[in-house]
Amino acid sequence: MDKTVSQQFSFSPVERYFLIDVGGNLGFWLLFFAIFYLAVITYKLGFAKELPLLKSIIVYIMLFIGCFVLAIFAIFALPIAEVLIVIALVLGIYRFRLYRERKERNHPTNE
Repeated sequence: MDKTVSQQFSFSPVERYFLIDVGGNLGFWLLFFAIFYLAVITYKLGFAKELPLLKSIIVYIMLFIGCFVLAIFAIFALPIAEVLIVIALVLGIYRFRLYRERKERNHPTNE
């Protein structure tokens, strides 16, 4: 048995791909940037407001730093990337439905 406990009970195929299949330093950085990219999408879909440029830069720097913590959690076989994918999908569906509802409210069709 050469598999570790975290590999046996891993529910995170994205992290497993980056950390085991790609492996090494490159695998960690690819995982980190995947998590960062998904976190930016989630932020933009659900929480972003129109901010001045300097405040936006500060927000993205803090998001970048926070993604290091998420990447460390992902190393310990927590499904961080998968959760961010699900959050992005749910927020994307919500935004699309909100867009359609507003469009129908502004341009009612005669039935």
